[in-house]
Amino acid sequence: MNVTLESNKENAIAFYKMSYEGEPRKAVELYVGEDYIQHNPLVGNGKEPFILYFERMQLEYPEKSIEFVRAIAQDDLVALHTHQTWPGNQEYVTMDFFRFDNNGKILEHWDAMQEIPTETLNGNTMY
Repeated sequence: MNVTLESNKENAIAFYKMSYEGEPRKAVELYVGEDYIQHNPLVGNGKEPFILYFERMQLEYPEKSIEFVRAIAQDDLVALHTHQTWPGNQEYVTMDFFRFDNNGKILEHWDAMQEIPTETLNGNTMY
């Protein structure tokens, strides 16, 4: 397998998009390695807790959407910067980090999420 920074970025986006849009089991089968370490405190460790979390999110919030603003790769890490819109027009900026193995499979995940404010003191956007 020819694993590159670009292929890891593409796989991180495909994994997240597929999971977010309601197919987390398929995403895990295609993109996750042997073990999966989760650092989000709202999601259990391992593959099955991840799947159950995203299946529940799809059932509870089927109208949510995600836009990938940028992806950055370095060594075995990929960072995704996204814009999420949830019911009630709640908008969030997220930053997700994925660690990959030598076969291009995801092994670990960290994230941070912040609601986008209507006003800022600096006048800058979140993107």
